[in-house]
Amino acid sequence: MSEETGYRHVVRLANTDLDGSLPLVYGLAGIKGVGFNTALAILRVAGINPWKLTGELSDEEIRKIESILVDPLSNGIPGWMLNRRKDYETGLDLHLIGSDLIFKARQDIEREIKIKSWRGIRHSLGLKVRGQRTATTGRFGPTVGVTKKKPTQK
Repeated sequence: MSEETGYRHVVRLANTDLDGSLPLVYGLAGIKGVGFNTALAILRVAGINPWKLTGELSDEEIRKIESILVDPLSNGIPGWMLNRRKDYETGLDLHLIGSDLIFKARQDIEREIKIKSWRGIRHSLGLKVRGQRTATTGRFGPTVGVTKKKPTQK
């Protein structure tokens, strides 16, 4: 592709198709693991206007954004903004996006089930994990309610 390709309706960034008609900050937030504030920080570091349309990105700007997404710490994104700080296996601060994020979250749940922690037991039973009420919410199956008794004949 040439350096200036003009407008694109679909932009491929971090293995995700982004809508070219959205402002860049909202387009980047469409990537799993990148929210609005993270997108703003990435664009500020890259020196790109966040309200520019996603479809107007040049190839150079796309490469710059992808390099920041791959290694945000070395590109000036602070450690407290990352979504996986002090990784369980490596101890490093990471920022996971896309399928890597889904895979690691599933791995964490499986590890807790395996070691039979409180959260793991709740996960395995399909119950609420974070201390929510369970007396009236989170029920399965048909609707639970009050049923009216049939009148008996004398």
